[in-house]
Amino acid sequence: MREELRVAAYAVCVRDGRLLLARWVSRDGMRKWTLPGGGMDHGEDPCDTVVREAAEETGYDVEPTALLGIDSVRRGYPRRLGTHADFHGLRIVYEARVTGGELRHEQHGSTDMAAWHPLEEVPALERVGLVDAGLRLRRERPPNGHLRPPVSC
Repeated sequence: MREELRVAAYAVCVRDGRLLLARWVSRDGMRKWTLPGGGMDHGEDPCDTVVREAAEETGYDVEPTALLGIDSVRRGYPRRLGTHADFHGLRIVYEARVTGGELRHEQHGSTDMAAWHPLEEVPALERVGLVDAGLRLRRERPPNGHLRPPVSC
C-alpha cells in the first residue's frame, strides 16, 4: 500500500454572517463546497499558501488573522493497476479576513465557483467535512488546535 501525505492550508472567512466557500470539483465530476485553500508547495510557508490559494480560488486577497487549528484526516482509496493508497491529509486552518480583490471563479483549477453563503444555510449545502471542521474550530477555538484530544503531543 502506498502512503500519501498532503499538507494544505485553508481559510475560514466570515463577513456579515456569511462564509466564503469555493466549489471543489472531483475527478469524477462531483461538486461540493469547501473552504478556500489547498496544497502547500515544497518550501512554502502555510500562511503564504492560504493567501495564494484563496486568491486563486476566489479572487480575493486575504490576511490570516488567527491560526484556528489542524484538521487531520486519513482514508484509503484504490489507485490504478489494482493498488491502494493510504492517504493522510493534514489541513492547517486559519481564520482570515478579506483585504482586497473582487469575487471571481477560478479558471482551470480544482474549483469552479466561489460564493458567500449565509452561515445558517451552510448545513444544507453539499460540502466536504472540512467546512464543518473549520467552522467548529472557529466556534470552539480549542487551546491545542485539535477538535478532539490528541493521543499524544
